[in-house]
Amino acid sequence: MTTQTAGDQQNLSEYNRSRTLQYLYHHGIASRAQIAQALHLTPAALSKISNHLLSSGAIIETGPLEGKGNRRSIGLAVNTGQYRVLGVKFARSLIQIGLFDLAGSAQAVWVDQATDYPTPAEAIDAVKQHIRAIMRQFTNIVAIGMAVPGPYLRSVGHTAVVSSMRQWREVNFKAEFEHAFDIPVIIEQDARAGALAQYLFDPQPRNENLAYYLLGEGIGLGVIDHGSVINGALGTATEIGHVSVDVHGIPCDCGNVGCLERYCSAVAIHDLLNEDRTIVPDSPALTHHEACIALFELAGRGDTRAQEIVRRIGTYVGYGCVTICNAFNPSRIVIGDIVAEAGEPLLDRVREVVRERVLPELVESTAIELSTLPTDAAVTGAAAVAIMYILDHPSRFFTPQTVHNATTNHNNQER
Repeated sequence: MTTQTAGDQQNLSEYNRSRTLQYLYHHGIASRAQIAQALHLTPAALSKISNHLLSSGAIIETGPLEGKGNRRSIGLAVNTGQYRVLGVKFARSLIQIGLFDLAGSAQAVWVDQATDYPTPAEAIDAVKQHIRAIMRQFTNIVAIGMAVPGPYLRSVGHTAVVSSMRQWREVNFKAEFEHAFDIPVIIEQDARAGALAQYLFDPQPRNENLAYYLLGEGIGLGVIDHGSVINGALGTATEIGHVSVDVHGIPCDCGNVGCLERYCSAVAIHDLLNEDRTIVPDSPALTHHEACIALFELAGRGDTRAQEIVRRIGTYVGYGCVTICNAFNPSRIVIGDIVAEAGEPLLDRVREVVRERVLPELVESTAIELSTLPTDAAVTGAAAVAIMYILDHPSRFFTPQTVHNATTNHNNQER
């Protein structure tokens, strides 16, 4: 016979609060009866859970709903406007900090150039100071999510390799940020953060088998399999940017050759444009993002050389999709970040490559599309990391005391 301890009961209560909160987050307004039925909870248990979440400010009542047999019930919804989170995105040359509500709506986004600082240590100090200034201005921020380049060694806190910016390998994100503020800081690999953003915020119906293919200054992949993020033993799973697509190809800083990111990342595209300055003459003076946009605009205006480069980039991006299909079998691959701004011509070539190289059954069951998240989606992924942590651990954030403090602070800001 097993005896259930108080700790077991507390863990079960927290688990069911999290399930209830996540159900409402993903489904919108619902009645107590609908939630109880969906989560296989008794009405009494759901009533206790909902009362706790209501008293702590995690959820709100939205008014009467029409039920079966003209019965009326009260709707419940997540209180997404009561609290805020910060999302911080580190890229090779760019640092973004965004202020978000719990629905993932950006209230403000600040952009800084990492390359403006002589050392990573100075960039890190500047980020800390900026975060503290934001937190002084907005006192209802309850968590910070950070998205960092992969491969990110989760238990150690280092990024194992950052191509073209070796000095960033010395930064230990856990040591620098985990206890730097009075609120939780959750650090995640950038593509995995992007997958969480697609999972939480995409207006399309939620997909339990999703791959987010990040085409930025590096190439990354985040995979959600049956609702769970794939991490791997060290946190470096799904590191597609360092999968070789040419065994005799270009050497990579990781020690491999022919790595995917050496052919279709924003850095690789910028390098190509710098080698042949007749395509984008001012390329050396541009950022990686600006150089890519200049190329894509040329292609859109009918420049045949630019169109050929976009097609070649799409071919390599397609090779990555072939690997994603065969290795992870998602029902949906979402392509996002800088290189995705090449648009439909890139997507058409990617789909063409996949049709040529993947089993028909997989092709038919896999949707490949461009991200529909807003242009600041890079930092939105970091916010998603914080919000997912809150949904998983509601009692760490939602108590009667926190809702009182947040309401007081909000009223003070309004004045």
